[in-house]
Amino acid sequence: MVVVAVDRVVGFELGLPYRLLGLAEDEHGRPLYRVRVATLDGRPVRTADGFSVLPEHDGSVLAEADTVVVPGIMGGPAVVEGLIPDGLRDALREAAGRARMVSVCTGSSVLAAAGLLDGRPATTHWRDAEAFRRNFPAVRLDPDVLFVDDGDVLTSAGVAAGIDLLLHLVRRDHGSEVANRVARRNVVAPWREGGQSQFVERTLPEPGDAGTAPTRAWALEHLAEPLTLADLARHARMSVRTFTRRFREETGLSPLRWLAAQRIALARRLLESTDASVDRVAADAGFGTTASLRQHLRAAIGVAPGAYRRTYRGA
Repeated sequence: MVVVAVDRVVGFELGLPYRLLGLAEDEHGRPLYRVRVATLDGRPVRTADGFSVLPEHDGSVLAEADTVVVPGIMGGPAVVEGLIPDGLRDALREAAGRARMVSVCTGSSVLAAAGLLDGRPATTHWRDAEAFRRNFPAVRLDPDVLFVDDGDVLTSAGVAAGIDLLLHLVRRDHGSEVANRVARRNVVAPWREGGQSQFVERTLPEPGDAGTAPTRAWALEHLAEPLTLADLARHARMSVRTFTRRFREETGLSPLRWLAAQRIALARRLLESTDASVDRVAADAGFGTTASLRQHLRAAIGVAPGAYRRTYRGA
């Protein structure tokens, strides 16, 4: 895996590939990835964070790359104007013929400027979505998701969404157990759905506006019950239409999608921290049946309840 650092790279995102993939190991402690950080000419590069980075490699390592990662950058011609140097464009295009291409945050502007995202679905940081659309109209931009997996090209939204994408890569390459170990080591959530909305700045409710927070708190105390959208709206004393609109404005999710996510989170906590049967966990989390819990957990993180419990608690 080669991480390409360009001028004004975001330092946090530059370090993510090593922290999340460079430390991934199999059950015998053997590393599963080799991560190399490079600049095109091997010289130091400025970060956007007040320091410079001296990489150990130059662009020649791209010839050996199975995966190329472009971290986010802060401003600069790629983000503002959609332009990158010819040498960088050619190097990325050549690597794309044999390697998987990955971007974090505004690194997607670099891939797009190299012509690697034309006609493809992709995402970027929500704050740069307007400029991205203007600079790269041929890209099918979706600024409302955490990451997009389009097979051999993957892009993520801003900052922490890069963690989600890189854990997704580990899961795709080596399975959930390895990805969960990496997440535990880095003290981050093992999984956030790629289609989850980015945490976009939203207009706050007016002072004195009741909002949906009390209903969300109430729902968390009644997850075992068969809650419906009408039940939630009734508790909030709103029409279903108004409640749905307000809920999405405040959380970025639909009420039922939020409710399903809370039930999955509760089921995972119960599987990790209790000896309750899977049937009991399904009931307490509001899924009703083991089959329903299994279906939702597989869709969410790719494993069945029993396998999930074994991963975190041992046989």
